[in-house]
Amino acid sequence: MAKIKGAIVVDTERCKGCDLCVVACPVDVIRLTKEVNVKGYNFAQPILEDTCIGCGACAIVCPDGCISVYKVKVEN
Repeated sequence: MAKIKGAIVVDTERCKGCDLCVVACPVDVIRLTKEVNVKGYNFAQPILEDTCIGCGACAIVCPDGCISVYKVKVEN
């Protein structure tokens, strides 16, 4: 049976660091960085990429649509 592996990509220059994606992630993949983007916001970044399940909760709650979620089938 194939396993689903997820991955997210964050548009760091558009991210406002609202922290909604961090709270919404059921497997704690996302954190806000200590770095800032050109607008002066701490932006979201995936820190545990191998743990992502591709549920899309982060993308759903993002008010600015900064997160893209991808799913890949991984054969065992």
